[in-house]
Amino acid sequence: MKRETETQIPVTILTGFLGTGKTTLLNRILREDHGLRIAVIENEFGEAGVDNEILLQERQEQIVEMNNGCICCTVRGDLVRILGELKSKRSSGALKFDWVVIETTGLADPAPVAQTFFVDEEVSSDYRLDAIITVVDAKHGPTQLDEHHEAQEQVGFADRILLSKTDLVSRGDVDALQKRLHAINPRAPILPVVFGSVDVAEVLDIHGFRLDTILQVDPAFLEDVTHEHDDDIGSFAYRDAEAFNLERLETFFSLLLQTYGTDLLRYKGVLNIEGKSKRVIFQGVHMLFGADEGKPWASGESRETTMVFIGRSLPRALIEKGLAMCRASVAADPAEVLS
Repeated sequence: MKRETETQIPVTILTGFLGTGKTTLLNRILREDHGLRIAVIENEFGEAGVDNEILLQERQEQIVEMNNGCICCTVRGDLVRILGELKSKRSSGALKFDWVVIETTGLADPAPVAQTFFVDEEVSSDYRLDAIITVVDAKHGPTQLDEHHEAQEQVGFADRILLSKTDLVSRGDVDALQKRLHAINPRAPILPVVFGSVDVAEVLDIHGFRLDTILQVDPAFLEDVTHEHDDDIGSFAYRDAEAFNLERLETFFSLLLQTYGTDLLRYKGVLNIEGKSKRVIFQGVHMLFGADEGKPWASGESRETTMVFIGRSLPRALIEKGLAMCRASVAADPAEVLS
């Protein structure tokens, strides 16, 4: 990819509600032969980050994790600090990168994040906000727009909307959702994306963010922005140094989703499975669940399982008890927990 020489470092904000496919899209961008060296700032709502494992499957990127809160509220100061550190390392030659991609947590309002690039003097001097790219889940998008104001804000501030999982719904449902998205944000083109596959030219170096346009839509954009999350949405992490029995784990998750699937907004993790030489990476949204092989466990490496659950009023104690019964060393039926 060729772009004009500029002194400011261009930035893309990648947003979208929980489980829409942001990390899948980011993986595709990192693996494309576009010639850009990309630094990634990864923000997760949960207390433990697992997206770094998903991103580092094939190539090493400069990735900075922010797991101690939501980027749009509690850790905005961290974002300013990290951007400053990246710029200093780039200037000194310690790091080489041409672009920054910020992947926000699915519960982030993108407005305060974008605001950072205009109200902080050093950030606005060193960086240029190129575009806000929003991924919308065609299957769960209508419900997310109904129930979560963050999903509405993500669409409203988008410079480009990528519609994922269109293969899971009818053509009529896709058309209806596109009309709704266009009504919320008539200025953003809407493009279908399958498993993160999209022309990089459609998401990077598009010069999509226009401050004057945003100020017409939201005159208070540059004023102080406060943001609160729904009280009933929370997250927790589960860690375990013991290996898991795959069959029992699959049984437990199947029953868990049947009972609490509508309240499980997002769940993902890195699993240590008995008899497997590689990590198992799993991800899910509501009732949709999938798993893939990850990187091999290195010789002598601590093989720890890490899972993150984000949802509405989740029964943490029950889930943790069921998972403990899925350990390979335990002869128990995890189905008993949910019976």
